[in-house]
Amino acid sequence: MTQAFYDRISHVYDAIADTSEHEARGRGLELLGARAGEHALEIGYGTGHAMVELAAAVGESGRVVGIDISAGMHEVANARLVEAKLASRVRLLVDQVPPLPFEDKRFDAVFMSFTLELFDAATIPTVLEEVRRVLRPGGRLGVVAMATTPAGERESVLTHTYKWMHRHFPHIVDCQPIDVAALLEGAGFEVSVQESMKIWTLPVAVLVAVVPAGA
Repeated sequence: MTQAFYDRISHVYDAIADTSEHEARGRGLELLGARAGEHALEIGYGTGHAMVELAAAVGESGRVVGIDISAGMHEVANARLVEAKLASRVRLLVDQVPPLPFEDKRFDAVFMSFTLELFDAATIPTVLEEVRRVLRPGGRLGVVAMATTPAGERESVLTHTYKWMHRHFPHIVDCQPIDVAALLEGAGFEVSVQESMKIWTLPVAVLVAVVPAGA
């Protein structure tokens, strides 16, 4: 999908998707466990729900940065943060990813919710490489994503349809089921927590991975 598409839907995105995504996103944030004083990054902050929770979790001594492709999403997210009186703890950027415009080992935690699977399959390893670069040793990555169907389990009709639509009409269906754990491990992360959920029969993975302390 293009930046213009997300700009157009930014003010109605919550009505379209948040009713189905909020439970999985909330569980991902709970498992990530952002703490007071930490510096956190969200890639693909959308309408800002997770940014509010992250900003509240890191407290006055912490800081949160968000990066998203859409200026429309920036407008909605910023308004939500202002309403929550948390905007002073947050810096919202509008930019393409990859790369990430941050120095090495800057963040304690990074969060992505229904974002990683939006990248082209060939780009995902580069995104994760950049995430690992900006995380400190021992830093945590939380990912909530549409997942591939587990081995031995029958793929739902909806999952099959999503995959077919993504192959043939990627300009309409930009998301794709991904093997999140394998991608994280392939990028050098150690998966510490992995849970499974479903949205309308679609498998959803909720994971936390860490950068090895010696990395």
